[in-house]
Amino acid sequence: MDKPSAELQQRRDAHWHKTRRLTAILLVIWLLTGFLTVFFARELLHLHLFGWPLPFYMAAQGASLAYLAIIAFYAWRMRRYDRDYHAGEQA
Repeated sequence: MDKPSAELQQRRDAHWHKTRRLTAILLVIWLLTGFLTVFFARELLHLHLFGWPLPFYMAAQGASLAYLAIIAFYAWRMRRYDRDYHAGEQA
């Protein structure tokens, strides 16, 4: 198998870097929505969302909606990253 050219290897590294960065950012958002709202529930009781205390809303519905949004954003963004990578590969 041939060794990839320096340009191809550089593009692969850039693609992998973007992928890891996106994953890390979304994992931090997941941690904030899932863990920290429960951990700081007592401190967040004075915040209300749609008439409900924020910790209750996040436990009941908000975390699930946040997870779905994270998954949808990840799929959309990775599709763009992969399309850009493969378009450059064809050229």
